Amino acid sequence: MILMYFTERPYRYVPEDEVIKHGGFFGLPNKFFDAQKGAQLYDEYLNEAVFAEESGFDAIMLNEHHGTPFCLGAVMNVEASILARITKKVRIVLLGNPLPTFKNPLRVAEELATIDCISYGRLVPGWVRGAGSEQVFNNANPAYNRELFNEAHDLILAAWMRPGPFRWEGKHFTYRYVNPWVRPYQKPRPPIWIPGVLSPETVEWCAEHKYLYLGLGTSCEKPSNCGTCMATPRPNTVTWLALKTLVTCSTCLSPTTSRRPRSWAGAICSAGAR
Repeated sequence: MILMYFTERPYRYVPEDEVIKHGGFFGLPNKFFDAQKGAQLYDEYLNEAVFAEESGFDAIMLNEHHGTPFCLGAVMNVEASILARITKKVRIVLLGNPLPTFKNPLRVAEELATIDCISYGRLVPGWVRGAGSEQVFNNANPAYNRELFNEAHDLILAAWMRPGPFRWEGKHFTYRYVNPWVRPYQKPRPPIWIPGVLSPETVEWCAEHKYLYLGLGTSCEKPSNCGTCMATPRPNTVTWLALKTLVTCSTCLSPTTSRRPRSWAGAICSAGAR
């Protein structure tokens, strides 16, 4: 089992009355942000991550949200680059970059490769499709969310693993020259984790790509009673393949690892809470 440290890194100084009146965090006016307090919080959260490493945690997990005091990790990759330098041995797990909101996936590939090199191969990138609020904040068309995610994913992997320079002619992204100089420290690429809330489409996609899937916010106490975590396999279904052989819970930190969890059904239910 891998023990990970995680916090949303919230901005704690928004008046509670304003949150209640607004009905939530997203869309709260940024007039309530105090840069001095924000700087102190960033310092606090980075120090907490270092302390977590010193306390024996195996990994530090970061997430990304935009336009909300609920999470100060709007530019998660910057935080990750700092942690890559000020920590020594913990894995840096990103769960994750909302790929459909990025207008330039090649820049994402460069940033992640740089973090992996600075950390000497401790990066675990993770990618998400993003909540509706992320689409609104980043002016992304939700109608193309899945298409943008898939093509951005393919482009990032190509930038990491295909010798350059080469052209990229896609439906949503076109590059005349793809040749990032910095490529990942881990070969052939860093391990990729995909978090989600048990969308069958995403689980099957992870199975097809042999990616670790983390079920977040799940409440499955008895996998045998859960519609997604089947007690018995359904032959010839990719979903079961993801559950039984590819969703290998938090013990999997390598794209080529052969280790497996003790409970296949429990992996998909509990990996996000570990």
